[in-house]
Amino acid sequence: TGEFLSAAAKCFRLMDKDQSGTISIDEIVKSVKSDEEVIKFLRNCGEENLQFLLHPPRLAKALEVLDTDKSGELDAKEWDEAINRGLAKRLEQLAVERERRERA
Repeated sequence: TGEFLSAAAKCFRLMDKDQSGTISIDEIVKSVKSDEEVIKFLRNCGEENLQFLLHPPRLAKALEVLDTDKSGELDAKEWDEAINRGLAKRLEQLAVERERRERA
């Protein structure tokens, strides 16, 4: 989990091109088009709204859900909240898989 959280923080920094502490729609669009590390992380993060950032038709709706203060950008707190939801989902999936293997 520490590795996942470290990768999440790095992904935020990679997307925050102007180092403002927030991620704009423009920064998201550019990152998901060209940054393989960002694309890989989002694809595997476990949080569907973060994964929807990879799909232009779903981007606006995903941002509406993720941007809890309605500023039009994602700040570190909003990012961390989404990452923690994704982490919880991933841990739950791992527990289910482990239980299934133990039964087999």
